[in-house]
Amino acid sequence: MAAPKPRVKVPKKASKGEVITIKTLISHPMESGQRKDKKGEVIPRQIINKFTCEYNGQVVFSCDLEPAVSANPYLEFNAKVEDSGTFKFTWLDDDGSTYSTENKLTVE
Repeated sequence: MAAPKPRVKVPKKASKGEVITIKTLISHPMESGQRKDKKGEVIPRQIINKFTCEYNGQVVFSCDLEPAVSANPYLEFNAKVEDSGTFKFTWLDDDGSTYSTENKLTVE
């Protein structure tokens, strides 16, 4: 598997007090640990189990993901912005890997 690649869509600018829509997607197989390969051996579980979005260091959205979530999980949520700052997105994998990316937002 290629390294999971996070993708995020955040507006570059917003007005003070505006509610913006944030869209995220990460390329990941989300293997449940219940399927078998061609040899009949169980494919080990490997899922993204937690997602967190922070804005200027404060958590604005967080969720736990379960094995039933499809591959390449897509999340969409809203956030109200008051000041310019940075969104930090973090995905945690079962194997302890962390994938993250950041996007800046200017509030006018």
